Amino acid sequence: MDREIVWSVLAAADLESIVEHIFRDSEFYAAAVARELIAAAHSLATLSERGRMVPEYENPTVRELIVRRYRLIYRVRSDRVEVVRIIHGARQLPPNV
Repeated sequence: MDREIVWSVLAAADLESIVEHIFRDSEFYAAAVARELIAAAHSLATLSERGRMVPEYENPTVRELIVRRYRLIYRVRSDRVEVVRIIHGARQLPPNV
């Protein structure tokens, strides 16, 4: 059974910020990164546990997919997957999600 994909307000804002930043240099690249991040999130409906556990959190329900230079952080629930943040790989993660 597929899980519902739910984006947190912070994750949606992260995506928008990433796209706006890249757009300044390349409209094409910004659109490509947005498509890849959104597709990765949607793929979690059926393959929700395929990402690795986020080492900083040591919580088996908090996982991540690496998409280009970004860490798509998500939480697996029984009926849904919550996309909680999208963080550039060079940035430090917030203390909790």
